[in-house]
Amino acid sequence: VKGQENRAESLGSEKRAQNIFVELGGQGLLFTANYDTRFSNRRDGLGGRVGIGYIAADGDNATTVPLSLNYLLGKGRHFFEIGLGATLLATKASDHSFVFNDNNSDVIGTMSFSYRLQPVDSGFSLRAGLTPVFNKDFFIPYYAGLSLGYSF
Repeated sequence: VKGQENRAESLGSEKRAQNIFVELGGQGLLFTANYDTRFSNRRDGLGGRVGIGYIAADGDNATTVPLSLNYLLGKGRHFFEIGLGATLLATKASDHSFVFNDNNSDVIGTMSFSYRLQPVDSGFSLRAGLTPVFNKDFFIPYYAGLSLGYSF
């Protein structure tokens, strides 16, 4: 087993990067809990994320489910993230709602242009950047997001 580990190290294989994080704004639109992973045994390259968020106030509530593909460019701990995805937004309005017009669901397109601090082994991770959002009715180019989490 030890010989196999040394051979794997000499061939340059890495451990696949995985992250769990909470995000304010960003591709989740509100406040979400998320999981992100690379699709190969690399710290960079192609990967994806999935999350869920919920917020409620005065009888109104909103649920979001972000799904996206992303690509990490960089080395060591510092990466630039480029991503494209979609977020399901489902809202429920009370009879006297000031926030939402009615019960509604929509799919919002999302992008990500973010800096990612991701440790080489495991530990604290950070993401911050622009996350433009859009659908057939609007485009908000300067929407932003911040996330804090743990890489393993």
